[in-house]
Amino acid sequence: MDYDYIPLPARQPLKWPNGAHVALIMTFNLETWDLTKDTDKPYYAGGPAILPDILPGHTPDFPNYSWREYGQRVGIWRLFELFDSLGVKASCTTNAVTFDRRKAMTDAVLERGWELLTHNWEQGELLTDFAKDPAKEREIVLRTLDHFEKHVGRKSKGWLSSSLRGTLQTADILAEQGCTFYCDIMNDDQPYLLRTPNGPIVSVPYSNEINDFTFITRKNFTTDQFRDALIEELDVLYEEGATSGRIMNVGLHPHVAGRAHRIRAIRQFIEHAKSLPGVWWATREEIAEWYLQNHETHIPGQLG
Repeated sequence: MDYDYIPLPARQPLKWPNGAHVALIMTFNLETWDLTKDTDKPYYAGGPAILPDILPGHTPDFPNYSWREYGQRVGIWRLFELFDSLGVKASCTTNAVTFDRRKAMTDAVLERGWELLTHNWEQGELLTDFAKDPAKEREIVLRTLDHFEKHVGRKSKGWLSSSLRGTLQTADILAEQGCTFYCDIMNDDQPYLLRTPNGPIVSVPYSNEINDFTFITRKNFTTDQFRDALIEELDVLYEEGATSGRIMNVGLHPHVAGRAHRIRAIRQFIEHAKSLPGVWWATREEIAEWYLQNHETHIPGQLG
């Protein structure tokens, strides 16, 4: 994987459909974790723990496991209900095992016709664990893509790695398999092309900054602070996007943002976003397709 350094002032203006200023992606991460792993090392379950005491992987960590499981049992349904009531869609990521262990969640996304894309096999298994074993990483990626196609009835067009821990070959494998976008690279507010030996793939960035984990679990934001940070991020991008379009991704985890005392922040942010005429409620696939068809060929050096 390789990409050019093209600073923002050197780019031609990015024009979104219908003159939109911001492509807004609301992301639900439908993640599933193992209760234990066969290891003496701590089991990293894809995000910060609610209780910091570290247990070896083979020891059940019920407080942290059940904290996360709250999102699967309660929080995601609160979020679904909110989005349905406001008439907006989410772009959802899912671990492959979610199709088997928590099928009601993936079914709910598919029934709504929302975007669903692959997010590793199991949330606690990081591709970087296999950075020196490319054959194993390839096997995991292909197994995950096959499982997605089996349950969804179509190939996944994109990928987000667990904890964004991809390797130097992840984008190569995805491009080879016909994916059009990759979400692990978080260095921009616009899409751009990644070069691979198997052709280009569009970087449609996720965000570890505009993310409920970061704001709430790491920074201890209140509900009002969480809401205000989202609104301010959108307002600045919206103003900038009047001359060259921007992407804003909001990363949401059902066991964090789906708590009763936090749902107001999401509702009020969405209501604010809906009041702005230049917001495109986009899917990642739509962004990647638009970029490939309308923009990337006009930027010198992107494929050089």
